[in-house]
Amino acid sequence: MEKVLIISDGKPGHVNQARALCSIMGWECIEAVAEYRLKAFKAAGYLLDSVRLHSSLPFTLTFSSSGERAEAENMPAGITRIAAVSSGAYYPAKVLANRLGVEVIALMLPRGIRKSDFSHIFCPSYDNPPRAENITPVPITLCSRGESFYAQKAGEFTEKTGMKGPSASVIIGGENAYGRIEPEKIRGQLEKIFEKTPNLEHWLTTSRRTSRKVEKTAASFPFDYKLIFSESRYNPIPAFIGMSEYIFVTSDSSSMISECVSTGSAKVEVLKNEPKRKSKFDRFLAELQAEGCVHIFDGTLGDADRKINLEEKIRSVLED
Repeated sequence: MEKVLIISDGKPGHVNQARALCSIMGWECIEAVAEYRLKAFKAAGYLLDSVRLHSSLPFTLTFSSSGERAEAENMPAGITRIAAVSSGAYYPAKVLANRLGVEVIALMLPRGIRKSDFSHIFCPSYDNPPRAENITPVPITLCSRGESFYAQKAGEFTEKTGMKGPSASVIIGGENAYGRIEPEKIRGQLEKIFEKTPNLEHWLTTSRRTSRKVEKTAASFPFDYKLIFSESRYNPIPAFIGMSEYIFVTSDSSSMISECVSTGSAKVEVLKNEPKRKSKFDRFLAELQAEGCVHIFDGTLGDADRKINLEEKIRSVLED
């Protein structure tokens, strides 16, 4: 079994993409988090990359499991490649790969850094990536870790909560550069959800980006199960995906939406945030809507339950 080092910024939506890649390929993975010592050092790393210099001075790298510094000298034996995900991970991955003599796979689209050094890049098509032999556009971000993973999480959820479904599950994110969630708008959306799904259990989870005002609004509804992220860090989303008849998910997170349309049998309803400006998320949702993977919730229920399985495409590229 190949042993792969995952380098990320530690954000769940990013590291889960690399975990999904390793799951698809049957690779063992070890995880490390990259951090730049100062904000300006990130730009310095990109400058060093432009002249093909590899230096670890701008950043630190720590193993996720132990918190120990991750250096070429103390890497576990048998690392065969590196998977890098997030803008802060690409240059550190190149530096370490150069010292270990292994290749680097990038997830998402590296910007401001030379792309030709990566053995392969898997990035969302809505990022409009350039055409290159080592770039494969994909319609969603990598996320699914296989049916057995979701079945296991569903079983753990039922044991933990007593909930058995089927459910109408609500996943609420938060504000980003492109849109925001208004408490009164989410209140109206939740009222419609309860009205349209009277015979289902109702489950809720918020996320680390959900504002306290939105959390308070959502928590005021009579959910059979609710997780408020500011109070608990348990992640019920895999169970929601495996057990829901409908999933309602806010439009701010491509990784959350990607996970909802990659596995399970739920019909996926997108709760549109208040837009700040047109963005790549509009292209992302338009493509998924055209494929029958999502329905934009307008007070009525759709039947968008088509799932996208990236496993065959990923394997065909990496096993070629």
